[in-house]
Formats: sequence, C-alpha cells, structure tokens
Amino acid sequence: MKLARQIELLAPAKNLECGIEAINHGADAVYIGAPAFSARAAAGNPIDDIRKLTDYAHLYRARVYVALNTILKDSELKTAEKLIHDIYRAGADALIIQDMGILNLDLPPLPLHASTQCDNRTIEKVQFLEKAGFSQVVLARELSLGEINDIADHTQVPLEVFVHGALCVSYSGQCYISQALSGRSANRGECAQYCRMSYTLQDAAGKTLVADKHLLSLKDLNQSEHLEKLLDAGVSSLKIEGRLKDVSYVKNITAYYRKKLDEIFLKRPEYRPASSGTSLHYFLPDPNKSFNRGFTSYFLSGRNASLASPDTPKSMGEPVGNVKDLSSRFFTYSGSKQVNNGDGLCFLNERKELQGFRVNRVEGNKIYPADMPRLTPGVTLFRNYDHEFEKLLSGKSAERKMKVDFVLSDNNVGFTLDVVDEDGCQACVTARFSREISRKEMVEDNIRTQLSKLGNTPFELDRLEIRLSDNWFIPSSVLSDLKRRVVETLMLVRSITRLRSRIRIKPTFHPYPQESLNYLGNVFNEQARLFYTQHGVSTVSPAYEQYSPSSVPLMFSRYCLRYQLGYCPRFNRGKELPKEPLYLLTGGKRLELSFDCRVCEMRVIT
Repeated sequence: MKLARQIELLAPAKNLECGIEAINHGADAVYIGAPAFSARAAAGNPIDDIRKLTDYAHLYRARVYVALNTILKDSELKTAEKLIHDIYRAGADALIIQDMGILNLDLPPLPLHASTQCDNRTIEKVQFLEKAGFSQVVLARELSLGEINDIADHTQVPLEVFVHGALCVSYSGQCYISQALSGRSANRGECAQYCRMSYTLQDAAGKTLVADKHLLSLKDLNQSEHLEKLLDAGVSSLKIEGRLKDVSYVKNITAYYRKKLDEIFLKRPEYRPASSGTSLHYFLPDPNKSFNRGFTSYFLSGRNASLASPDTPKSMGEPVGNVKDLSSRFFTYSGSKQVNNGDGLCFLNERKELQGFRVNRVEGNKIYPADMPRLTPGVTLFRNYDHEFEKLLSGKSAERKMKVDFVLSDNNVGFTLDVVDEDGCQACVTARFSREISRKEMVEDNIRTQLSKLGNTPFELDRLEIRLSDNWFIPSSVLSDLKRRVVETLMLVRSITRLRSRIRIKPTFHPYPQESLNYLGNVFNEQARLFYTQHGVSTVSPAYEQYSPSSVPLMFSRYCLRYQLGYCPRFNRGKELPKEPLYLLTGGKRLELSFDCRVCEMRVIT
C-alpha cells in the first residue's frame, strides 16, 4: 500500500515563545531567525533559545528550521560558518539560506533549504537547486497553480509555498529599492519597506493619474480555500509568513490552518500531518481578527485586478457595521457584529485616510469612544483590535497531546505498566509490591481514575487495558509512581528513536541555468562567485550592494500598475492610455516605471 504523503504546516517564530505556541497550536514545523544574518534583522534569536525550541518541538516530531538567509560579506563567512555549527549542535533540522557561498564552507550535516530570496520560479532553477543538494525549495509567491504543478512534475525535492501573510510587491531577492534610496538592503535583512509608502503616479507629460496612494502596497496572502489544490499540485510544505508578528497572530493563524488541513486529511487519507499529536484549541480561529490588509490569493488562479490595498498599508481588520447617528459623546451603528468595550475601530475618512479610535463603552448600538472621532453617517467601521478575542489569546489558548495506550498487568514481584504511543514508541516499568486481595469491589475504577490523569505531560490516554489475575489491592501512590516513570521512560524512548536527517553538502558541478550573472545574482562574496563559476557561469557581476549600478531596475514585479488601473494595452478596460513613461513620485524621489508585456512584468527604475 502506498504511504500517505506527509504535509507540513510551517509557522513563523519571532522568538522562543512564538515558536512554542506555534507547536502547541498545530504547526508541524517552525522557522526562526538565527542570531545574525537573518532576512529579518530585527528577529534574531540566541542559540540557547533555538536549543530550547528544538527540544520542545522534537517531543512532537515537529521540526525547527533556522533562517540565515541574507547575502554575506567575505569578512562574515567565518562567523557564519561557526554560527551554522552552533545551530546544528542546538538541534535544528534545517538551515534556510540565500547565499550560495555558504555551500562552499565547511558545513555540518545539516539539511539546507533554498530561501524564496533565491528567486525560485522556474523548473530549471529548482532542478539546479535540487542537484546542488538542497533538501527543500521555497517557491516564489507569484507562481500560479499550473506553474507550481509543472515544477513538481519535473523535480523530486520537497516544495514549500507561502499560504498566508504579507506580500512583497517584488520578486523576493530581486528588490533593490530600499538599498538604492536609503542604503538599507533587503537582501541583508534591513528592508525599509518602500512598497508600503504613499506615491503619486504621473505620466510623461506630468499629468497626475493617481495622487498620494499606496500604489505598491499589496493585500495579504490567504490561500486557505486553495490548500487541497496546492497539495494536489505537489506542494509538501505550507508556510505562514510572519517572523515579525506577535504571539497572538501566530496562535490564531496557525490554529486556523491546522483546522483547515485536518479537515482535508479526514477526506483525503493519501495526505497526513508531518508531526505527532493533536492540538485542542480553546478559541475559534479567525484570520480576519489578526493583522491583515485585506486578503488575496495573488496569482494562484491567474492575474486579477484586486491585489492592492492602495488606501492604507495598515491593518483595517473586519467590517463591523456602519455609522447611523452622531452625538457629541457617542454614535450609533448598525451591523451584525457585536462591538465590545476596549475594541479598536477604524474607518476611512473623506480623504480616504485611515483613522482609528478606541471604544471606551458600548450600550446596545451606542458606542462611546475614548475620544470622539470626526465621523459621518454611513461610513463603514472596521475592527482592527478585538479586545475579547485578544483576551482569549493572551492566556492558554491551546494544548497539544499525543495518544497513548496503557496495559496494566501483574507479575511475580508486583505490577507492570506498559505504554505505546501513536508513533509506536513503547516503554515498560515495574513496581515491586506485595500483592494482596482487595476487600473493595471498585479496584478497577480507582485504577482507571489514577492512570487517566496525565496532567501537564504531552500525552493523553486513549485506551487502558487491565490484565490483573485477581482483584489485587494497588495503592494510588503505586499507580502514580508507575505512571510517572513510564511517561518519563517513554519520553526518553521518543528522544532516542527520533531520526534526525543528516545531509552533508558535497561539491557539485552541474551547469547553472544562465551563463552569466549580473547584479541580480546577489553575489556578495568570493565563495559565492566561486560557486557559480564551478557551475559553468562565465561572467559573475557583484551584487547591487557592492557597486550600485545606475539606471537599472530596482524592482521586478508580476503585479502591474497599468493592469491594476485599467491602462494595460492587452487588457484595456476602455480607458484612454496615458503617455509613457510613467513615474512614481515620493519624498522628492522620481522613479520610472517600465513594462515588459512579453513576460507580463513591471519594473521600477531609478
């Protein structure tokens, strides 16, 4: 019989707390930033915390991936090499990288994952990375379902895709606008997020087409309704974005996707979770109640015109109703959602600017704000902070348990307790105790009561079989001791029998898909240059961060403003086409837009 394919729900961890809660709420794996050289410079973590996280995750056969996915200077390679060995000794299951120079270092047998920063969007690129020894490849967010399916059909390496969270408007690893305008490199983990800023769009004649809008700010990704299609397309790992998100976000979104996947597994036995245990959630997960800019499936089903969030790059949350009548201290609203004391509400004013306020008190449909905002009747209200929901998440909101079966039997010297868990791990302990017939008839009831209490252990009792040759008296203290020791032994067995993947990267010489690399190759050190030359690249230019070439594209995007605004020559929606080139203006900067219709791509140029 063909084995079910393991499917991994991969959650973000800003820190140790987030990582542990991701596991508790159902993640099969978590990814966390290394102490340095992470693509989120503000989300580094000490080695000791990574060790604690791996110890906890491995209880459930869950994995921990460490992100060390920036490009490195020559002077940083030795430090990075030492750090990778520390990460390996801390028990990490894989390292997520972008810089190919790392493959030429002296590495421990730690599996490598190719970061989405590697710009993994073609069959040829993924095939190359597979042959180079990568154990998993994170695909570009922009790919359609058909493109993902094609890559899966032509490769064997496990494929990872983002299913939720913030979207970069540029292909990851191919954005240099932050470096060009502020000296902060996205490929070095210091993105200044120019895509979230306000821009004015002008044509070649200086005519303003759109004024002061967040034209490059996209909605957030949400593929929760397409998970089954992604699995059928060949995806093995489903990734939630958010290594800068707080713990309540991680709890809510992880639990939401866990429930979605478990529903799929019930009807599709060919798929199964990649870790052990079941998460019990003490709240109803809802992605609308966590930070979001509105949701999109991006290009999964093809190009569409509802990708951007031009009014604001901030979280608007869920709509709760509309303003009806105004008073000096309160207003009334109509809507199906209950508003509570302490909620955060927001709205778009007459200039389409987002304004927010805190609810001080609610009486029926009357809302008393802490400070009365300038509202108008009919305006739509959104809730971007749900006080009651956040209060639920601030406490214990989930626990994760693995099922075990107990068998209690007697022997010549006392009693034996055997255990087997859902992964087939077994343990056995014996208690020496003089056997005496009990005068009470409820012995079995007491045994069941004592052995079913597994408390703060990661286990819960599924079945208990009592194989006693007589109605023996067994004190509760003996039963508790048997239970404690058998659980401790089982946890030791689980630790000893867990198979850790050890993959040592070997030198390879297969040809790279391109014969030459310009600044888009992000080659920032000599070892990276050597890697590409040994794979047949004849010309290797240095990274943009090293020499900042002028008049080159700073951003490559499948998202297209011409299409979004109805100016696309191929999909013109009846608008008069503006005179090109088009320009984006912000903070005294003027950026030119170019369009390559052959590949349906927009580029931003200095």
